[in-house]
Amino acid sequence: MHPPGFRNFLLLVSSLLVLGLSAAPQSFSPSLRSLSGAPCRLSRAESERRCRAPGQPPGGALCHDRGRCECGVCICQVTEPGTYFGPLCECHEWVCETYDGKICAGHGTCDCGKCKCDVGWSGEACQYPTKCDLTKKISNQMCRNSQDIICSNAGTCQCGRCKCDNSYGKGLIYGKFCECDDRECIDDETDEVCGGHGKCYCGNCYCEAGWHGDKCEFQCDITPWESKRRCTSPDGKICSNRGTCVCGECSCHDVDPTGDWGDIHGDTCECDERDCRAVYDRYSDDFCSGHGQCNCGRCDCRAGWHGKNCEHPRSCPLSPEESTKKCQSGSDLLCSGRGKCECGRCTCYPPGDSRVYGKTCECDDRSCEDLEGVVCGETLMEESSVTQKLGEETVKLYDTLFWMETFIALVTVISIVISGSCHCGKCICSSEEWYISGEFCDCDDRDCDKHDGLICTGNGICSCGNCECWDGWNGNACEIWLGTEYP
Repeated sequence: MHPPGFRNFLLLVSSLLVLGLSAAPQSFSPSLRSLSGAPCRLSRAESERRCRAPGQPPGGALCHDRGRCECGVCICQVTEPGTYFGPLCECHEWVCETYDGKICAGHGTCDCGKCKCDVGWSGEACQYPTKCDLTKKISNQMCRNSQDIICSNAGTCQCGRCKCDNSYGKGLIYGKFCECDDRECIDDETDEVCGGHGKCYCGNCYCEAGWHGDKCEFQCDITPWESKRRCTSPDGKICSNRGTCVCGECSCHDVDPTGDWGDIHGDTCECDERDCRAVYDRYSDDFCSGHGQCNCGRCDCRAGWHGKNCEHPRSCPLSPEESTKKCQSGSDLLCSGRGKCECGRCTCYPPGDSRVYGKTCECDDRSCEDLEGVVCGETLMEESSVTQKLGEETVKLYDTLFWMETFIALVTVISIVISGSCHCGKCICSSEEWYISGEFCDCDDRDCDKHDGLICTGNGICSCGNCECWDGWNGNACEIWLGTEYP
């Protein structure tokens, strides 16, 4: 038996609880159910309306198709990596923009699919600093891809970071250097990405099981398991790890990943003719050292020759091991991978090319050539203008004498400067011209900016025409001090 005061206290608490629940918003599910677990008070139509995004017509997706609707409240369900949240399951913590592999570039936080940038950063992925301290030269250098092209010609450089062109607003061009273009995945006929049967990653389609083709446009008439069985080589590998299985048939990689030659064939790509080459040089077509026949990657030597690649004459007084030792240089490759070894002597490849030489073919002057075939910068053409005074001359025209007036002529003088020379595969820049530098002696350090008559103002070094400033200095000529105390 409780005292009257205690009963009055319980009545007061019950009254406040009822008032509180009735004042709660309709989306708050406890107010729509009794405390005893009775059915939902809302009609089905009203419950679904509350679980539907604003503007969605009746029958539209509930909870953004990422959860279930219970009495006007969305219960989010995880069906993909990450976590869904929000009143209508509209937020996904993994859908924020990334830059250089980091969500919000590491300069912000992901909030319901959008990056909230830290102070001093902006952009969809918080990749752009609001204040840039980089020079234009350094900024452009940071935006160059592996082919030395700024933003892959698919964007503009902003303070050392690429802003990709996306005129359609679909974000199909992306990547640190705008190197990915997912427009390549769009089927021209259906206008769908990968034909609707795959995913696009950096311009390449990765097809679902049973589909193949550059844009997943072809369907396979056999099961994936049967396709795999037909492509499996005797050693248990799919296409011998040298090809791609397409609907039960192996498409062999004819060129190896390094870009060198290759001749891979067979039903499961089990034959690799590269194993028959004694010389690992892209310029050589010498199978089995020229003394045998290659059959599925194995050399059948002619009479008088033996060895894995038919490289050893039987008449040689040296053993194969002794011959190999004499032909090896600092590397484990015979003749530095640029020639063939016969009885302890190297014959360099390609034949007749004087650019490859040395006892073990260790020198390759082809390495001194740049992409345009210029060797160590070869020559720099310098033009200068001088004036020359010409004397009076007499000209006879139709038996009449005329005097030419003295005049001043502008004469252009062209001088040739030798940039450097190649020595055993390395460029040695000319010591007579201080300003020539670079791996291929193709840089002119006179292009570096000056201030007060000094290159890089004396506050940095000139590297291939660009100033690299010491700590605390900035500017095209390192003329700007950014430190706290002036040195």
